[in-house]
Amino acid sequence: MEISEVVNLFQSEAVQVKVVEKLLDVMIGFEKSETDGYELFTKKGNKRPASDSENHSDSRGRKKPGATKILNQLLATDFFKTSHSISAIADYCKEQYNSDFKTSELSGILLKLAKENRLKRERNDDNNRFEYAGV
Repeated sequence: MEISEVVNLFQSEAVQVKVVEKLLDVMIGFEKSETDGYELFTKKGNKRPASDSENHSDSRGRKKPGATKILNQLLATDFFKTSHSISAIADYCKEQYNSDFKTSELSGILLKLAKENRLKRERNDDNNRFEYAGV
């Protein structure tokens, strides 16, 4: 079952937000410790093989940085001096970091960064989509 399907089972939006925040906290903790979080939830040797879209290794076999790490790197650059949509951020990550993230992978992390006041999140009046810029 997709994470969004599970979260949407809760009728209260406040509960949905809390569940997503807890999940993101755990995901960030896994990335900080550079541990593959999936292994912690499976029995040893039962890890499912990664699909091509999930394979986060570069051509030399090194592990590619995750979405949280890349977005934090972007915060340290001039990238967020202008507003960007989630799809524009995903495209930039693909071009500059060779990391093909789905917009759904980035949206929760961007929301968390906005709640931490590390990014500004505003709805674009032209297309009614959120854009993110530095604070």
